[in-house]
Amino acid sequence: MTQFLQQLINGLSLGSIYALIALGYTMVYGIIKLINFAHGDIYMLGAYVGFLTTTYLGFSFLPALFAAMVICAVLGVVIERVAYRPLRNATRIAALITAIGVSYFLEATTQKVLGTGVKTFPDVLANTTFTIGGVQISNQQVLIFIITIVLMVVLQFIVRKTKIGRAMRAVSVDSDAAKLMGINVDATISVTFAIGSALAGAAGVLVGLYYNTINPLMGMVPGVKAFIAAVFGGIGIIPGAMFGGLFIGIVETLVSGYASSLYKDAVVYVILIIILIVKPAGLLGKNVKEKV
Repeated sequence: MTQFLQQLINGLSLGSIYALIALGYTMVYGIIKLINFAHGDIYMLGAYVGFLTTTYLGFSFLPALFAAMVICAVLGVVIERVAYRPLRNATRIAALITAIGVSYFLEATTQKVLGTGVKTFPDVLANTTFTIGGVQISNQQVLIFIITIVLMVVLQFIVRKTKIGRAMRAVSVDSDAAKLMGINVDATISVTFAIGSALAGAAGVLVGLYYNTINPLMGMVPGVKAFIAAVFGGIGIIPGAMFGGLFIGIVETLVSGYASSLYKDAVVYVILIIILIVKPAGLLGKNVKEKV
């Protein structure tokens, strides 16, 4: 039981990071039905912003986290404006290919500017471990989980209780009708990209803090797993992304702890296949019938 609880705690930490990334996927898809595969690389850039601000500017953890969220939010808006907005009325495959191209561009640019080697994230937060009933919990794990919950609550408040949140929900249902009601659809989509990218930037800093190392390709695998988490919970549904991220993180750590870390990725993809077969809309999603 002690080992199970330990792996559960580790899974919640890892799953919280997946959840933050998955929220960006699900928000963008919910608004414009685009799978933004460059989202994982924005998470990578968030980690580098945290690294640069703490290493060269002397920022502490919270200012570095805020800087990463702001810069990634601006980057998300720029990417949407330059790469995705001109393809708003194009086919989905064109937008998908563009997203993959943006992903490779961000990775190659980061490698060219900052090098291809692994960077060591500075110890901006002392790592203290507590033992409760034989289970070890670090203050970093607690911090990651708390920050994820707080950002999730703030996001839910924005979506449900604010004017821009109502605009986002309206655009997700029918962008043409929203435009007729006086909603600035382009601005709403830009805000959606900004919020999703800010959450990915926060996840990048948390990963750097937790694992102490970052590299230009670190966004590829977590980006795909976060997409799986969004699909698992019901892509386009914000609580579903949170639930999916935590579930995927817990499954990975349990597989690593009880079987082998070699199988953790395979198990995640098997889960995706099962979900797509049994409930394509995700656990919290609803099947929608389309009129022909």
